[in-house]
Amino acid sequence: MRSLVLLLCTAGVVLAGSLPFRQSGFNAGPDGTPEGWTAWSPRAEIAPRTFVDAVHSRGQQGSLAISGNSNPAVFGGWQYTVSGVQPGKWYRLVTHYRTEGQIYQPLHLWARLDWTAADGRRAGQPEYGYATTPVEGWNRITTQAPAPEKAAAVKVQLFLLNSAQATVWWDDISLEEVPAPPPRNVTVASINFRPSGSKSAAENVRRFVEVVDKTVPAKVDVILLPEGITIVGTGKTYVDVAEPVPGPTTEKLSEAARRHNAYVAAGIYEREGSAVYNTAVLIDRTGKVVGRYRKVYIPREELEGGITPGLDYPVFETDFGRVGMMICWDLQFADPSRALALRGAELLLLPIWGGDETLGKGRAIENRVFIASSGYDYPTYVMDPAGERLSVASQNGAAAVATIDLNRRYVEKWLGDMRGRFMNELRLDLTVERNRVYTTPGN
Repeated sequence: MRSLVLLLCTAGVVLAGSLPFRQSGFNAGPDGTPEGWTAWSPRAEIAPRTFVDAVHSRGQQGSLAISGNSNPAVFGGWQYTVSGVQPGKWYRLVTHYRTEGQIYQPLHLWARLDWTAADGRRAGQPEYGYATTPVEGWNRITTQAPAPEKAAAVKVQLFLLNSAQATVWWDDISLEEVPAPPPRNVTVASINFRPSGSKSAAENVRRFVEVVDKTVPAKVDVILLPEGITIVGTGKTYVDVAEPVPGPTTEKLSEAARRHNAYVAAGIYEREGSAVYNTAVLIDRTGKVVGRYRKVYIPREELEGGITPGLDYPVFETDFGRVGMMICWDLQFADPSRALALRGAELLLLPIWGGDETLGKGRAIENRVFIASSGYDYPTYVMDPAGERLSVASQNGAAAVATIDLNRRYVEKWLGDMRGRFMNELRLDLTVERNRVYTTPGN
């Protein structure tokens, strides 16, 4: 507690070490803290119990332990200040933890980099680790980020928050400079085309492929077509055009994928047994079907037409990054895009008939993902995580083409990198039940 009180009352920064920093194994000093480490909490009355535990360790003997101490308001833990940070340089924090008691990792545990200027004041915004990997009975959290302007040092912060009965052990910790990640550029072509007067699904598909061949430039990575390309303008029913996957339509789309050396995504109607699904397929550059998403949110009009809802939000690995797909009515609800982002999707492909443009922008911003849409009564665009349209195809038979950088960070001055904050602050630990009273109040 002595080091805690000193830290709470001292304005400056105590430089404990320099880069690169690595430590496995901890020994308590005369005041109960390891050399260079201090206990921290915003208020003494919510400070956790911090101690060195000689029993639990991942490498050498001893780990940094934090106990909630039966305090539901607990917030704090261990802190180590590293000097030698340079603005614009990239740094990677890796730390390992194990827990006992009730823990919801994104909310209750922080492995954070808190940058400081030479005068001890905060520089920029903190960087939160959220990528977690199980490793031999422990969990590894990794984060990397550039030091902000004026940064001269950084506090490695390992905290426990609001978990009264929990204990966490931290060990095997490192902070080092790493090369800046190179751009990860992906060129997306989203097609605006609405055929009319077609007599069959096959004719529709042929016409869509002709537009692709005419409008898509060379060296495109992803080509996106709208929802229901086999039915729009034909006068057919869902059942009329339903087919297996793989099937006739994916075969034609596969030919286009090979011809353009690009991934192709499109909405079709899929039959499996007695079920008919509104499905988005993803075909790779070789023409192989590598992804299939069955629309989860089905509006009543489609339910009355015999469509069956899907049951999952899959994310697909491509040769450029992780892709998720949504279809039309999914945009109306928050959980499809949220689930895809939480599962690591960096680009969401949205075949859509029509929908709310404001919600489309909101889904990009709230989940910090790129979105490409291809629609009929909805704009065809490529949008960045800040909700800005990078390219729009306004004319029938045109393509919205944009090159996006999946490694680009979208940092807000007062909030920092919201992708990391989203992953840490989203409250998925709370359950909300639907109101069981369905009458309108007052009736």
